[in-house]
Parts: sequence; C-alpha cells; structure tokens
Amino acid sequence: MKKQPDKIYLIGFMGCGKSYIGKQLAQSLGWDFIDMDDFLEAKEGLSISQIFAEGGESLFRELEQNYLHATYDFENTVIATGGGAPCFFDNVDWMNIHGATIYLKTPVSILVDRLKSETNHRPLLAGKTDRQLSDFITTKLIERSPFYQQAQHIFEYKTGKENAEGLLEMLDFSHYN
Repeated sequence: MKKQPDKIYLIGFMGCGKSYIGKQLAQSLGWDFIDMDDFLEAKEGLSISQIFAEGGESLFRELEQNYLHATYDFENTVIATGGGAPCFFDNVDWMNIHGATIYLKTPVSILVDRLKSETNHRPLLAGKTDRQLSDFITTKLIERSPFYQQAQHIFEYKTGKENAEGLLEMLDFSHYN
C-alpha cells in the first residue's frame, strides 16, 4: 500500500477551477488550502501583473518555482498552482514526488466562458477578443498538455459544474494506508 499524500497539487489551465474546487476539496478533507498565485503575491508584496511588468514572465516563473518548493514542509494542504507552473523547470516532476497531482482537464469552451471577463486582470490574456482568447487557449493547451498529462490523476470536466465530491470519489484514498 502507498502512503496517503499529505499535499494535493491541482494543475490545469487558468480558469479551470483550481481555486474553486480546491477550497471545496480542502474543506471536505479538513485540510488547509493555498492558492499559489495569492501566496506568491502576499510574499512578494506585488501583484502578478506588477511582477510581469517589472521582470517579465521569466522572473515570475522563477518566483513561482521558489514558492512551489516552499510548500515542501506543508502538510494536509490542497495547493492550487498557477496554470503554467507545471510547464516550467522540473515543477511537474517535483509535485509528483512531493504530493498527489490532479489535472483538472477542462474543455476550451468552458475556459473561454470563464475567462472572457478576466482579460484585464490576467497578463497573458490582456486585450484579447473572445476569438483571440479561444485561439490562445487552444494553442496553450496543446503546448501544455504534455505537462498536464503527467499528473497522477486526471479529473475531466464535462459540464463545468463538477465539484469536489466527484474529485474525492476519483481519488479514493481508501487504497492508501
């Protein structure tokens, strides 16, 4: 029997519901919840948009990795990572070693619906029309899929209304000791 993980890393594209479902999952398990973007912003004292403006994506990705590695000692914690986090450095391998990873696989149409009102708040989406947003998401999902697919578990959205209950059923912690 495998040891039950003490951390769950939720991965997937921005807007897939990592924070939303992560909070539900943490509550159901009686665990803590951390949104890595919020954690990074609090530690740096800057918004992600400010970090992008001052140091570009490369600085953001370095900080993201540093704060991801800072979760090493966390216990009983659900961690919602940034959408690109698994795709840089050795992050997906590191998460697979240090916890359970779950890819929240979400159709492009659901992502577009969720993100079209967020284009002013997310640096990678800034100024995109709905069509440009759809094309951007499609392209990024193709690029990121090889990383996302390395997750230990894949939770597939069909309606966009799925919740932590279905995720818990999929995880089935009963096979851990």
